[in-house]
Amino acid sequence: MSAPYIRVALPADEQELAVLDRATWSPLHAVMPAPQPPYSPFFDERHVPEDFLVAELGGSIAGYIRVVPPTRLAANAHVRQIQGLAVADEARGKGVGRALIRAAVEEARGRGARRITLRVLGHNAPARRLYESEGFKVEGVLPEEFLLQGEYVDDVLMGRSL
Repeated sequence: MSAPYIRVALPADEQELAVLDRATWSPLHAVMPAPQPPYSPFFDERHVPEDFLVAELGGSIAGYIRVVPPTRLAANAHVRQIQGLAVADEARGKGVGRALIRAAVEEARGRGARRITLRVLGHNAPARRLYESEGFKVEGVLPEEFLLQGEYVDDVLMGRSL
């Protein structure tokens, strides 16, 4: 098995990323309702290609991660936040998610960040284990922050130093 190739997203990736995003929607990690047609564009003024790293396996996009400043405040400019990670079902267990997280850490470091943070739903144990294995620590919990499919779910804040 070859390692995924990681690169910055291109405008031409929009359709493939949109399909992947819809295919990987799950209440395990999503707080928004399942996407329904007509679908919104994947890229927009707040979600630009430069914010995304994509993983390719065999020439096809197998996953993506979005890394952005958490706010527009100058006082917070030293931090980057992971705001989205998706891996195609057929690519699970092949190191795509881990490769994307490691690439995000390097990208954030390369842009001068000192910290990287994320939010993950409390019931998403596989993602939490992956993040923890890559050095992220729980830095806070917002108990019962979301009501998803009739269940209250914690919002877990994680971060690590770069």
